[in-house]
Amino acid sequence: MTINNIGYRPLNIVMLGYRGTGKSVIGKILSKELRRKLYKIDDLIVQAAGKPIPEIVKEDGWPGFRKLESDIVCRVAGEARDSIIDCGGGVVLDDKNMSLLKDAGKCVLLTASLPVIMQRIQKDQNRPALEGGLSFEEEQKKNLADRHEKYQACADLICDTTTRKPGETVHEIIAFFKDRGWLK
Repeated sequence: MTINNIGYRPLNIVMLGYRGTGKSVIGKILSKELRRKLYKIDDLIVQAAGKPIPEIVKEDGWPGFRKLESDIVCRVAGEARDSIIDCGGGVVLDDKNMSLLKDAGKCVLLTASLPVIMQRIQKDQNRPALEGGLSFEEEQKKNLADRHEKYQACADLICDTTTRKPGETVHEIIAFFKDRGWLK
């Protein structure tokens, strides 16, 4: 990466957060607003595997899915320049993923309250349960608790989307990056 004559350095914006916090919607809007390429890690995983996520997990288990996720993160972190990278909620579980993504850009963590997350994701059939034997609510609580510290440690900016419209969060992100000289 080179720094041009006005001090600008190409920088990716990495979207992190649990399912239902708005990463995909906000990433898409950011991509359009900033005219940047959008890398959607989950879509790239599906494309590489040639099958939907539930099928990947059914056939290869969560370890197989996570391995494929890490391969895609490695590729995207190496090729993305001035892009938006929309990560799946579990990307933070692998320290190597986060090291690559932090080296490639700045991380925006989206959060929301548990009731709002549950409302947003309750009909999502694209994600199989991570663990058996837990109710839907118990699984979300456990996953959020398990990932909380990792999410916090990676975040350059934290935005709570519980009561905010996606456009409001996008403008907060853009203002934050511009204030620090990370955006032209």
